[in-house]
Parts: sequence; C-alpha cells; structure tokens
Amino acid sequence: MGVCAPPRRTPRRRHASAARMRRIYVQQSMHTRTKARACRCAFGRRAFALGALALLASISTFVLLPFHSAAQTALTPLQREIEKQRARLASADVEGRRDAVMRLAAMRRPDASRAVAPALNDPAPIVRATAAHAVLSLPADDAAALLIPLLADRQEFVRRETAYALGETRSRKAVDALTTTLARDKEAGGRGAAAVALGQIGDEHAVPALADTLGRRVAGTGIFSRITRGQTAENEFVRLAAAVALGQIGSRAGVPALIATLTDERAGDDVRREAARALGLIGDPAAAPALRSVLTARDPFLSRIAFEVLRKLEPTSAMRPS
Repeated sequence: MGVCAPPRRTPRRRHASAARMRRIYVQQSMHTRTKARACRCAFGRRAFALGALALLASISTFVLLPFHSAAQTALTPLQREIEKQRARLASADVEGRRDAVMRLAAMRRPDASRAVAPALNDPAPIVRATAAHAVLSLPADDAAALLIPLLADRQEFVRRETAYALGETRSRKAVDALTTTLARDKEAGGRGAAAVALGQIGDEHAVPALADTLGRRVAGTGIFSRITRGQTAENEFVRLAAAVALGQIGSRAGVPALIATLTDERAGDDVRREAARALGLIGDPAAAPALRSVLTARDPFLSRIAFEVLRKLEPTSAMRPS
C-alpha cells in the first residue's frame, strides 16, 4: 500500500501579505479619489467665487462708470473757470479779488456776471467799482437792479463808475435813480456820469432834470471866479454832458434850455458847441434864429457847427459864416 504525500499548504504569510496589499491599494485609491474629489470641489468653489467677483466687477464698471463720468463732466471747462474765479473773490488780497472780477467780466457770460455780484459789496472801493462794469452781461434790468444801490456809495469814483455802467445797461429802470444823482450828488464827477448815462438810456423822463442842470452854472468873473476856478470847470463838464444827453434823447422839451445855453456868451465854448450840435440832432426849426445869431461868434468852431445845423433845418436860406 502506497504512502500518500501530505497535502501542500498555501503559504499563509504570503497570502496574507497580498490581501493586505490589496486592501491598502484599495484604501489608497479611495483616499486618492476622495482627495481628488475634494480638490475638484475646492477648485470649483474657488472658480465660482472668482467668477462671481469678476461678474460683480463687470456690473460695477457698467453701472458706476456712467455716474463717475457724469460727475467728471458735470461742469464744462468754462463753468470750472467761473467757479475758480468765484472762489478767488474770497481772497484776502485786494488785487487778487479785483483780478478775479476782471477775468469774470472778460468772459461776457451771464453766469459769470452772476458770480461777480457779491463783489459789488466788497470792502475795497476799487473792487466795487470794477464789479460795477463786470455785471453788464446780465439782462439789462437785472444788472440795473444790482447797480442802483451803489449810486449811494461813500466813494465818489464808485458812484461815478456805477453811473457809467448804468448807462451801458440802457435800462429805463435806472432813470429815476440817475436823475436823483444828477440833482443831488455832491461831486461833479458823479453828476456828470449820471448825465452821460441818461443820454445813453434816452428816456424823455430825464429831460427836465437835464435841462435844469444845463441851466445851472457858476459865475466866471471877478474874485469869486479865481476862488472857485476848479468848481467852475467841474460844472462846465456837467453842463456839457447834459447838453450832449439832451441831443441824444432828441426831445423838443429840451430845446429852450439848449437855446439859452447856445446864446449865453458867458458859457464855455465847449458847452455852446454841444448845445448847437444837440439842437441839430433834435431838428426843431424853432432853434433857427438862435443858430443864426452865433454865425458870427468869436469861436469859429461854434460858427461852423451852427451853419451845418442851419443847412439841415433851412437848406435854402442858410448862409455860410464869413
């Protein structure tokens, strides 16, 4: 009877090692897949977050940019310059404020003139006087309303420049204030400027005041003349301005005062010449006898003016002065 060989045993250690390796491999694979999945999720979250941020940035660009652009372009270059000069009006430097007023005036814009308006109350007289001419780009009545209070300024040259500025407005609203200045201002410069302004405006309501001014004069002879020589010259200027203004207005109501001045040999030559010119502008035939009476005046310029006026009034009978 034969002997059977014992059954071969499977090496348990080797089998156990292979199984363990498979388990380790499976675990590592699962761990790797888990980590990969986690990484993919994290990457996805980051990508989503970055995408959301990019989207928000895009929205901000398209939504906020128009507002930013609008803020930047809300003021035109001219408006920015006006605001710059307006700010300079608060400077402590008088010349700086005056320069700002002149720059605003040079723009010749209503909004620039509105920016100047506070300078009419500036502490410095030179700034107030400059501002009087700088508001003239406003509508005439608006400018006149701003200027009229300055006719009562303490400084004569501010009142004078204000009167000239009112004449440039041509606003009839200034007539009453200017006639008051013509009658009451203590300085001849202010009265003369008021007369000039009234002539520029051309309102007939000013004729009585101008005629009254033309009839006033300071005596020009004797000791009194030597004492008041300067005053006489000033009043001659005011009378001359009144004569010119009456001619500009062109109302026949001014003819009697002009004739009286023309025939007054004590009046200054310049005043008489302007009276003759004014009579020519008015064109009233009633002035012809007075004009003929000065054809032989000692002042050749007056005679020539009178002849030219007569040629217009009486084309056929005017005689050339000898």
